[in-house]
Amino acid sequence: MAIIRWRPLSRDLTLIQREMNRLFDDFFGRGIAEREESDFFSPAVDLSETDDEFRVRAELPGINQEDMNISLVGNTLVIKGEKKQEKEEEKENYHYVERVYGSFRRDIDLPAEIDADKVEAEFKDGILNITIPKSEKGKPKEIEVKVKSSGSQEKKK
Repeated sequence: MAIIRWRPLSRDLTLIQREMNRLFDDFFGRGIAEREESDFFSPAVDLSETDDEFRVRAELPGINQEDMNISLVGNTLVIKGEKKQEKEEEKENYHYVERVYGSFRRDIDLPAEIDADKVEAEFKDGILNITIPKSEKGKPKEIEVKVKSSGSQEKKK
């Protein structure tokens, strides 16, 4: 009797997926899954928080300030715009076209109440920095807790 090494089903499925991707790569030039992920422009975004504000930093290389829009819908920051394709010279024969163009939209849900009237944004060298102050409701509050001891006197902690 031969002993066969046990392999989880997920590994077998991964091997099948790799083979299917290789077949599609050979036929179409690159995998369908890879094509779907890379054919849409979506800017990278960082969201950080301090006690007083949220800070959003978005990478928007190749985008003009006039081609983007920033808005607040409730506690959701919406960044949308378009990365326009440069006009191509008819005499050029491209071997690769890997840069991605088109419209984009990023919705960033903010986890606390904000002061929408004091939002500031700066766009420089393809980097968008947005500062969003928290409202008083959204800021952390320190609450004094009174603890009663068994002697019925109140102690402050």
